[in-house]
Parts: sequence; C-alpha cells; structure tokens
Amino acid sequence: MAEKLTIQPLTKEAFAPFGSVIETDPAAMRYINGGTTERYNALAVAEAVGEDAKVIINIFRGSPRSFPYAVGMMERHPFGSQSFSPIDNRPWLVVVAQDEGGKPGRPQVFLAGGRQGVNYGRNVWHHPLIAMGAVSDFLVVDRLGGGNNVIEHFFDTPFVIEQP
Repeated sequence: MAEKLTIQPLTKEAFAPFGSVIETDPAAMRYINGGTTERYNALAVAEAVGEDAKVIINIFRGSPRSFPYAVGMMERHPFGSQSFSPIDNRPWLVVVAQDEGGKPGRPQVFLAGGRQGVNYGRNVWHHPLIAMGAVSDFLVVDRLGGGNNVIEHFFDTPFVIEQP
C-alpha cells in the first residue's frame, strides 16, 4: 500500500537540509546600475566538481503531472548541484529526501510558488521536475562534465501525492 505524502510550504528553513530556496530576500538586496536595479545577491551557490566540470544554464520545459501522483523514484547528482527556477510564474512541487545508507529516505514534498526556485545541493536525493497545471519553463543551472552524474533509486512501493 502506497504511503501518502503531505505537502508543506517551501521555506528557507524547512528546505535548508537539501539546498537553498531561490527567491528575493530583502537581506540580500543591494542597488546596482546607478540605483535602477535591485540585485538579490548570492541566493545559492552552484557546485561542479571534476577536472572538466563546468556550470551550465539550461531551460527545461516540464509537462504537468496528473494527481494523485506516484513518487516511484528519486535521483541525485554526485558531482554537482542543480537549481530550478520557474519562468512562467506557476506553482510547482519539490520532492526531496534525506540520504539513508546510500538510498533516499521517506520523501518530503514542498509546494513552491511561481517565484520560488530551489538549488538542490550536490548529492541530494530529489524527484525530477513536477510541473502543475500547464506546461511550464524553468531556468536550470547544473553541471556539464565527465563521469556518471545521475544516480537513480526506485522504491519497492511508491509514495503518493494527493491533489495539491
């Protein structure tokens, strides 16, 4: 029997064990360009390890998922972080888990607003992109380089996310 997962709000404090929430923060703001631009500085740090590693910027276009949704797998990236920031201002789901002996523990689900991004820390278990409601574009910063940078784990029994 699949376990149901509860959805919690995405906050910097709740997400801290998994990486960073990317959103405007008055504490990180400074004016640049002669005072015409607000810069929200250093909201997350991209990681890329390996001799030939580079940080790259992509656009991912996610198709919306149907609910209830079965979380049957998680992935992680041992050689770099991976950030997702929505472009279309639509809410989306973030699913992460603590590492338990080389595999993901019980997943946690966060409801991200359309102006909130996340930066998954290197080696953090997470589910692939979960867009909701409509096809949605995301600015994605991750690693390009050699080595197998994706490790997947498939659960014996999936977890279920009810209608958000």
